[in-house]
Amino acid sequence: MSVISIPDFNQTIPIDKVGVEERVSRLNKRSIKKESKVQALNLALSMIDLTTLEGKDSEGKVIQMCSKARMPYAPMPHLPSVAAVCVYPNMVTTAKKALKGTSINVASVATAFPSGMAQLQVKLDDTKFAVDSGADEIDMVISRGEFLKGNYNFIFDEIAAIKEVCGEAHLKVILETGELETYENVRTASDIAMYAGADFIKTSTGKISPAATQPVTLVMLEAIRDFYGDTGIMVGMKPAGGIRKAKEALQYLVLVKETLGAAWLTPDWFRFGASSLTNDLLMQIVKQETGVYQSLHYFSED
Repeated sequence: MSVISIPDFNQTIPIDKVGVEERVSRLNKRSIKKESKVQALNLALSMIDLTTLEGKDSEGKVIQMCSKARMPYAPMPHLPSVAAVCVYPNMVTTAKKALKGTSINVASVATAFPSGMAQLQVKLDDTKFAVDSGADEIDMVISRGEFLKGNYNFIFDEIAAIKEVCGEAHLKVILETGELETYENVRTASDIAMYAGADFIKTSTGKISPAATQPVTLVMLEAIRDFYGDTGIMVGMKPAGGIRKAKEALQYLVLVKETLGAAWLTPDWFRFGASSLTNDLLMQIVKQETGVYQSLHYFSED
């Protein structure tokens, strides 16, 4: 097995802010024809992590969400199911039972989500509880305060420790990019997460603004591209928070295709953390297949 050389994270990789934003603007002008658009809408639907992370979450709400995950729109049973459902650790068992017999993964946030303000042992216990309950994926948050102090070794070691506890479960590392202040910081955090063992890097918790943006996502995609070039290891990407319209989702897919290539255009390597996006995708799919827009009231909210 080849040994991966860990870079010096203190050597900042400069980011051309104007160049990043201009590239996003150019790619957003790409048009997608009808047949390709239908395929892209269905692909985006299959990439969603349907999520409920509220203090009022109940077993009933999670079961209802899992039902939608299995069949997003009952009048069109041919539509794909979503990639995963994402819940708090105490709801993992409920979700696993509701999704039994499907290929839909159960993801769980952990590590004192969304703040990350807890001691490492608390985060490890939180993760272990979720994994022992049956979580297929863990969405952890980094300690942004430590990162902004330049304590990069702390961030690396924490991610590596969480990864070890995950066992067979995939680890998504949430950077909370809205708090990282610069594209350079986003790039550095992305590199740290990947070299520490992240299976996915993720923009946001969805609990602060700004959450996912296309320029930030492009910076992270370029980090994934470079990491793959250096190591041969594929890492997934998950923009999360604030993506509500099908048009935006298709723009994200173009970013992925043009930056990483078609190999990343599967739910195994790209996800949307955007539950509210689901219904707009469904509305657009119905329009493409029937020629008629359905009101959003025809689609369940969970």
